[in-house]
Amino acid sequence: MDDAQAPYAYRGHHRAQSAHTRYAAVLTTAVVGAGIVALGVSTALPEPRNDLSLEASGNFDDVSVRGATSDDRASRSRTGGPMTTVNMPAPDVWILPIQRYTLTSFYGERWGRLHPGVDLGAPQGTPFNAVAAGKVILCRWNGGYGYNVMIDHGDGIITVYGHASKLLCKEGQVVRAGDRIALTGNTGHSFGAHLHFEVREHDKPVEPLAFMRKHGVDIQKHTEDIYG
Repeated sequence: MDDAQAPYAYRGHHRAQSAHTRYAAVLTTAVVGAGIVALGVSTALPEPRNDLSLEASGNFDDVSVRGATSDDRASRSRTGGPMTTVNMPAPDVWILPIQRYTLTSFYGERWGRLHPGVDLGAPQGTPFNAVAAGKVILCRWNGGYGYNVMIDHGDGIITVYGHASKLLCKEGQVVRAGDRIALTGNTGHSFGAHLHFEVREHDKPVEPLAFMRKHGVDIQKHTEDIYG
């Protein structure tokens, strides 16, 4: 994966004009003429999933769902989230996602939206790793998450790593706890180099500090039971 930033901004894509885009332009003109003024210069914002407005991504933008084939869709969870190995047992070994960091932002409401994870500030290019064994189900540019990795750990648990500057794994890869998966960055909807880390259970974000403490990892204290 190239170190360069994505060639388009977080709020939209610039594409060469085609018959479809010319049609969309005519349609947009008609809508504006009817008195509806669209804010911004990008595409319409997608509907939020699960009635949550998620600050980290803008709109919980899981491209793994939109790009799935018909066979993939049969394997997805009923709520429309990424494909999951829900029948697999969750791993026993959990570790910190990054070794040196500053906890800069917590899970919770922020600016009228849910910030669905924690932000771990670290210099640009700092390596971070999988917190537990699992399968990489997403490893690419993903809207507001920028360069994004998602790992399915089984039992309905998925961890999410956002705003990377470089990806070091690939979709479909099986990883172990501690395997290096990407480097910290400032891509997507981000305001400084950091790792955005979140945990989802059955497609819904959960408070990651409490979840990780239950698995022997204290992100606030920088401790792991496995090395304790």
